[in-house]
Amino acid sequence: MSYSFLTINCFKQLIVTMIGVLVVTQGYAHQSPTTMAVMDISPRLLALELQLPLSELSLAMGQNLEESPETLLQTKKEELETYVLKHVHAYVDPKQPWRVSITDMHLDQEKDAISGRPIRELNVSLVLSPKQGENTRRFTLDYDLIMHRVGNHVAFVSIRNDWEKGRLQNKPSEIGIIRVDTEDNRIYPLEIHLEKGDGVQGFMGMVSYGMQHIKEGTDHLLFILTLLLPACLLVRNEKWAGYGGIKYSLTKLLKIITAFTLGHSLTLLIGTLGIQDFPVQWIEVLIAVSIFISAIHAVKPLFYNKELWIATGFGLIHGLAFSQTLYHFNLDSYELFLSVLGFNLGIEFMQLMVIVITVPAFIMLSQTTVFGYVRNFLAGLIMVVALGWIMERISEQPNSVTQLVDLIYPYSHYLLLGLYLISILSLIISLNRQPSKNEASV
Repeated sequence: MSYSFLTINCFKQLIVTMIGVLVVTQGYAHQSPTTMAVMDISPRLLALELQLPLSELSLAMGQNLEESPETLLQTKKEELETYVLKHVHAYVDPKQPWRVSITDMHLDQEKDAISGRPIRELNVSLVLSPKQGENTRRFTLDYDLIMHRVGNHVAFVSIRNDWEKGRLQNKPSEIGIIRVDTEDNRIYPLEIHLEKGDGVQGFMGMVSYGMQHIKEGTDHLLFILTLLLPACLLVRNEKWAGYGGIKYSLTKLLKIITAFTLGHSLTLLIGTLGIQDFPVQWIEVLIAVSIFISAIHAVKPLFYNKELWIATGFGLIHGLAFSQTLYHFNLDSYELFLSVLGFNLGIEFMQLMVIVITVPAFIMLSQTTVFGYVRNFLAGLIMVVALGWIMERISEQPNSVTQLVDLIYPYSHYLLLGLYLISILSLIISLNRQPSKNEASV
């Protein structure tokens, strides 16, 4: 009897424990969505991007904002802006708060990190301006959006860009969490103390950023390679002919790259200064078009002896794309000068690296009959890729071509190795087939 009673009790305890585990598991699986507050820090301004879950925002504002998301910003934009500005403040001295303004507001849809279910977010971009004599290295962020009404809501604060520390376009690093303190039910401001930076670190960061921009920019790299393909060749009867020699090849390459550099440097400066605003989507389309035209030129000369003008023109287009990466750093004239210079140097260094790595293979191949086949084959592939990019950038939807390029690109060094093997073997075979002086005189 006693044994049976103990067994039943143990069974009951086991059931209760299992139910408890299931409840806790379900609780974690349905955690409330959180806010991400991402900062881009420049010496005179702080840009803050808020990713606010619409479900939590609805609870805080006492309205069903998810009912008609497609018309939300048309009907409630002013109300949302007022609400956001009421709950986001920054200061060094609480009596002299910084000026806060909203620069953009739009809806996004993200996947929940835990459940994977789609979550609608209101994405708000703000600019916080310090008072005269203050800076963005040490300040207080007084923030209570959503959590002032939704007690379990949490905001994760992170830094994405910090110009003075040379930290640019990195993965955001978390620096703090803002939430309701469970001991006294208060929301405490976040004290932000950043290490001192300077212009040298900012400049070196921009050099590194320029290098990274080319390294990761498949389209820019492919454009440079397309320009290099026929650069060592002469033209006869409106067709690509034989190898022009080392001096001819290097001189032509130097002129083309210099013209391209001048072109993109000019529009990089214009775009960065905000003198003219250009639609990013169509800039990207034009870049793909420039690659396609250059690939046709690699098969049949379209603008022989006019390459400098064409390279300058295409450089202008590519510079517009480069400028989009610098425009939003909110720098003053001196810092902007350092940034443009550093970014340009980084781009040029990587372009020179591409030339140094690839041109020897093209020079070797140019001296063989195989080069015509290789050049036409590569140009054909580049045309297909360029068309894929054009369609993707117009439709804003990836396609099988662009997905394949993204898949192959990390292994492109193997393709370069294959190009060198073909070049060396072709040159050796070509030299062995040439008659010696003694044979030629017989």
